[in-house]
Amino acid sequence: MNQPGTLYFFCGKMGAGKSTESKRLANEKRAVLLSEDDWLSSLYPNQIESFEDYKRFSLQLKPLVKKHVQNILCVGTNVVMDFPANTQKLRKWFLDMAEEVHADHQLIYLNLSDEQCLCQIAQRRKEQPERAAFDTAKVFHHVTSFFEEPDASEGLHVIEFSGGSKE
Repeated sequence: MNQPGTLYFFCGKMGAGKSTESKRLANEKRAVLLSEDDWLSSLYPNQIESFEDYKRFSLQLKPLVKKHVQNILCVGTNVVMDFPANTQKLRKWFLDMAEEVHADHQLIYLNLSDEQCLCQIAQRRKEQPERAAFDTAKVFHHVTSFFEEPDASEGLHVIEFSGGSKE
């Protein structure tokens, strides 16, 4: 039997750099990268117009993604998930996914201030104008209202990066 792969996932406010860091980590670990944005835009094109739409479609996606990720982990391949793990409930979903197949996990917590995130969001709007409608300070503050910092009681293996330094 193969040693299962490791599941890597991210926690951080909107604009903290989760997608950028997930691409870098997947390359470094030679891992399969799965992006929630890619899955959602492919499966539900032009259907996500609000945060409520996002939450509904994201929830529909989770059972399929969980089984898919577990199959990849079981053959010994690492998986990097560019899916937010920004609440205790979401982090429990990731932890269960790994533990059910006896895989290791790593939560990467990008702990940036609101100001740093908003600055990065402004930059992203310039680089990706198609995201301008969603990448706003108003959406940031709404989404951030649901954010929960990781806590030791969750039983996660956490690596924290603060202040934008990922060295």
